[in-house]
Order: sequence, then C-alpha cells, then structure tokens
Amino acid sequence: MTSTQAEIDRSHLGTLSVLAWIGDPSEGHDIPYLLAYTLGDGPKGREAGEAAARGLLEEIGLPIGDVVMDGTRNPHKFDVKVLLADNQIALTMPGLNATCTAPPEWVDAARESGQAYFLFATRAWPEAVPGKPVTAEVLQAFAGDEEVLTSSAHCVVTVQSLQK
Repeated sequence: MTSTQAEIDRSHLGTLSVLAWIGDPSEGHDIPYLLAYTLGDGPKGREAGEAAARGLLEEIGLPIGDVVMDGTRNPHKFDVKVLLADNQIALTMPGLNATCTAPPEWVDAARESGQAYFLFATRAWPEAVPGKPVTAEVLQAFAGDEEVLTSSAHCVVTVQSLQK
C-alpha cells in the first residue's frame, strides 16, 4: 500500500527531535552522525506517529532500510538540508524543521568533510527528550539496534555552514 500526500498528517508525528554525535576519532570513526526521531507523543499515539514518519519518508523519496541515499551529489535538489551555524544544527525537510546543538568534535568533523550521515528513525524514541542528556550507552542501544536501523532512512547529506 502506498500513501498519498493527503493521507499523511504531519501532526501525528508529535515532537521531532534531532541528535548529533560522532564516533570515536581515536578509532578512526570521525563521521558526524545526525539522527532525527519522534518522541511518539503525537495526538494519536506512538503507532500513528511511526506511520506518519514512514509516510513522510516515502513522500519525499527516502527509502527505508539498508539503502543509503547520497544527497551530496545534487544537494540543491535533495529534500534534506543541514545548516550549521557555530554549534547549532538546523535540519530542514519538506514541512519540517528541527534544531539541535552539536558537540565541538561534530562541528569540526562536519566542517572538515562537508557532510554528515543522516538517519531518520521511524521508530519513536520517547526516552530521548530534548534538553535531557543521552549517554553513549543509551544512544548505542537505540541507534545501534538492528530493528531501528532497518526501519530508518539513511543518507549522506551536505552540511552547509554559516561562517561568521
């Protein structure tokens, strides 16, 4: 079954959050990661929010699963935009905007490479409330979970920078 634009109600997503992290540079993992997820607090509950996330990704052409889209080839036509100003990240998708604060090592890696690995999880993550610190173990348990990974959209995006 496919969704049409009329069937997707973005209000069902609930709170959209974004989290930035980087692997361990001492182990050669200096890729800046950006994860978008919902808290599952939409008006129709967690399942409706997860269905709305899947519908949104389908609508903008981001496949869910193990395909990694390369949004760096034609960034002006790609529907996922990441803008970095100082240590603030602004994520923009059709009809959605979210921001977060990036750790300094994320900022350095993103400026150096000009890109980030972006995941949009369709599974809600109510434990990762904005403003509340997420430990490395909690992040690994969610972002490293096979079920989360296979139900997420994956892409490499250009990180545009506003320089002062």
